[in-house]
Amino acid sequence: MAQAEFDNQAFRQALGSFTTGVTIITATAPDGTPIGLTANSFNSVSLDPPLVLWSLAKTSLSVDAFNEAEHWNVHVLSQHQQDLSNTFASRGEDKFKDISLEDGISNAPLIPDCSARFQCRNTVTHDGGDHLIFIGEVLDFDQQTLPPLVFQQGQYAMTARKPWEDVSLSSQPAAPQCSYNEDLLGYLIGRSHFQILYRMRKILDEQALEDSHFFALSVMNIQQRLTLEELNTHLDYTGHSLSEMDVDFLVRQDLIKKLDDDVYQLTSSGQEASLHHIAQAKAIEEELIEELGMGDVMALKLMLKRLINKTDPGLPDLWQEQDKK
Repeated sequence: MAQAEFDNQAFRQALGSFTTGVTIITATAPDGTPIGLTANSFNSVSLDPPLVLWSLAKTSLSVDAFNEAEHWNVHVLSQHQQDLSNTFASRGEDKFKDISLEDGISNAPLIPDCSARFQCRNTVTHDGGDHLIFIGEVLDFDQQTLPPLVFQQGQYAMTARKPWEDVSLSSQPAAPQCSYNEDLLGYLIGRSHFQILYRMRKILDEQALEDSHFFALSVMNIQQRLTLEELNTHLDYTGHSLSEMDVDFLVRQDLIKKLDDDVYQLTSSGQEASLHHIAQAKAIEEELIEELGMGDVMALKLMLKRLINKTDPGLPDLWQEQDKK
């Protein structure tokens, strides 16, 4: 039986199933020019002695320079460095022009604000088919608590730690068997929402505001001029709406004012109250970042944005409409 022809494209897609970090490798060419490129082929080799490796296509314009370089640095990129990754993955531009490089132990460029950095002495180069494999001895390294940028199936991705040690929400003994349980997505999202909103209660109680008032002020902080009908269109998905009585209350509290054509707008007091809400919300977020880690929070935000997009019943976009007005 004849062997099937090897499918290089399918092979590449299969390799893409392996999630990797994203690095930038830098060195200095013999003429003193800084060089660098994006690579996800970085890996560890040995702890004693400390050795790492990465590979470079033989067709790369930087092959000769890296071959002759005595030192090179590996930068494990953090999630906010995606643009930097794109820059070093391109050709024909000054990749270092907007970077404030730091001093390292060699003349290889050292990029700041990375999740980790490894300053290496080039020890040996191996032939690896259509690539060269560079092995280097780690002379120095540093690390920051910044969530790493990752790459999977041809796209950038985000990481989130699996809650291995999180205790169950269920009390003991085990909850009775039923079809409604704590793993339902709606329950998890709903409970987390209300628990965070509960943290806002103190400031809302101090201002004698109901949930619907809080939602309305938040919307009007983004949309400057709205009729009651337009305002309720934005509030519809929350299950709340503002009545004429609610509007009169907010006017009496000097939080909103009525303009011509039945249009409402925040007063200066209303803007100040809304800013207090935002400050409290940001304080809660900072506490969550400290507890969960920036990487988990960023991954959660990304997933929630995707969820909102998939479940959107056709609500008007607050920020897009603001640009149009």
